[in-house]
Amino acid sequence: MSKSRCFIFLLLMGMAQTLLGQDRPKLVVAVVVDQMRHDYLSRYWDKFGENGFKRLVNEGFNFENNHYNYLPTKTAPGHASIFTGTTPMNHGIIGNNWYDRENGEMVYCVGDTAVSSVGTSRKSGKMSPHRLNGNTFADENRIHTQMRGRTISVSLKDRGAILPGGHTANGAYWFFGGDEGVFITSSYYRSTLPNWVNDFNDSRKVDTYLRTWDTKNLSDTYTESIVDANPYEGGFKGKAEPVFPYDLQKLKEQNGMYDILMETPFGNDITLDFALAAIEGENLGEDGYTDVLTVSFSSTDKIGHNFGVDSKELEDAYLRLDENISRFLEYLDEKLGVHEYLFMLTADHGGTHVPAYLKSLKVPAGYFDMREFKSEVVKFSEKEFKTSGIIDNISNNQVFLDHDAISRAGHDLEKVVRSLYGHILNYPQVDKVFTRSQLEGSTIFHGTGSLAQLGFHLKRSGDLQFVLEPGILSYRTTGSTHGDATNYDTHVPLIFYGKGIPVGSTYKRSHIVDIAPTICAILGVSFPNLSTGDPLWSMLNLIPNNQPLVKQQ
Repeated sequence: MSKSRCFIFLLLMGMAQTLLGQDRPKLVVAVVVDQMRHDYLSRYWDKFGENGFKRLVNEGFNFENNHYNYLPTKTAPGHASIFTGTTPMNHGIIGNNWYDRENGEMVYCVGDTAVSSVGTSRKSGKMSPHRLNGNTFADENRIHTQMRGRTISVSLKDRGAILPGGHTANGAYWFFGGDEGVFITSSYYRSTLPNWVNDFNDSRKVDTYLRTWDTKNLSDTYTESIVDANPYEGGFKGKAEPVFPYDLQKLKEQNGMYDILMETPFGNDITLDFALAAIEGENLGEDGYTDVLTVSFSSTDKIGHNFGVDSKELEDAYLRLDENISRFLEYLDEKLGVHEYLFMLTADHGGTHVPAYLKSLKVPAGYFDMREFKSEVVKFSEKEFKTSGIIDNISNNQVFLDHDAISRAGHDLEKVVRSLYGHILNYPQVDKVFTRSQLEGSTIFHGTGSLAQLGFHLKRSGDLQFVLEPGILSYRTTGSTHGDATNYDTHVPLIFYGKGIPVGSTYKRSHIVDIAPTICAILGVSFPNLSTGDPLWSMLNLIPNNQPLVKQQ
């Protein structure tokens, strides 16, 4: 055994001896803020109250240099990686959707035609975690407690609820807007909605949020953003300019009815309202076995996509989210007791500045025409190999080849790949290209290559993957997006707070895949079966021997 492996083994043994025989938290609350860049903590710090983000940072443990270690940095892979402790290479969620080569169609990460919607007659409930490989830490907690520990997952987005809960969740609930405005689930979990969900939906609390969205504070105090009226925002249909205030009652019919709430801070309010109802309705944290509640706040992502990361709309969303976090913590204090719960907050990815805005500042940036790229690559392949149908699909910055068509045309697959590799690498605004043989080989890449390799799944990924130059996005000219290997997208918050968590911070680099094994170490349960992350010893080593952490009642 190497010295490093021996040291890790001894640390694990020491942690086991330290933690076993002590009290576990009553409830693990795992919060994901969709599209939250790490620098939002410092950008809005002076505007935050004392009991939200500041309480987590000042009284918890803050990992200042936490990153995603794979591509692409998107919602579904992010949630899957946080909770499984591994990357798309293993858990298989390589995008929000991807091309299924075997069936010749795009598939959705949690779409499942084998299940039925519960709570709506629409197809929005036909979802399950069946495409997720491996277990989440919530699954491991359920298995460890002989299924006595409960798991409830909540989000506006289906994927933000389903993937965190894993395969054994007691319930996963997401929001169906349209003309209904209700939380729903699928028959994967249960055949009917529980009474508390029906009560929540019947209360029509959602209707109280269809009101005017104006700035929480005076607009002139939103100095961390650019001017309200600017050419870099999208906005809502039916309103000439994307400027405050927004009358949601007047705008809803042209913007998906209740769907409009998802693009406002009120979507986060609804999510928290429902999460608190879940704690009450499921009696979480009350039976002596550690329960898990996952909550993904999706509206920050929707607002970022619509208005951009430098908008007043996004600044307002984070000031209001700060109040949500404060309300959440206050409720948990009263319900379970101060420090009787473990609270973790992170993000599923970051977000980039609007390229047009960066260009106005003379920062290199721009837009990539994906439609033109696809057309040009197909034309090149037809001209180069004198046959059509070689390109099967181009999506998620990957090129899928039709191996059978290549064989029928008498071409060698590797020669075709090499030819396309050179052509794509020389295409304007493309920075790097990786082939399947490179990514599945034994060579360990560094930098962007490492991220591409850890995001490559042997059965689901394509034959070539390309990476655009920094600052270049395939996106519309307004609003922000994500998915790249830049620090804008990879650097996200990670804060632990609550029972047994020491006060402190570190700039030592950590990765998103370290979260799940860290929570498992605290709970004293097995790491998720495909986990490749490491427990965060810089925090765990500071836990005193007499600090209550992990005894099951």
